[in-house]
Amino acid sequence: MESKETQVAKKIAKKKSVRKLYTASDIKLLKAHSKAKTPAAKVANIMRRSEGSLRQKALSLDIGLGHQR
Repeated sequence: MESKETQVAKKIAKKKSVRKLYTASDIKLLKAHSKAKTPAAKVANIMRRSEGSLRQKALSLDIGLGHQR
């Protein structure tokens, strides 16, 4: 019989991250914020995505994100 700690560890190990796909409205919003030069951290909070995710998507769309110094 397994201990409770082992059972909990197995449940944690089985958890898989789920990717949230970008919809057309997400892309439209990202482009609008790019044009307005909204800081990436603020856009991340608004869209409920990580800053890295937004930067990668902006890179793939060939648009800037936030204020580039």
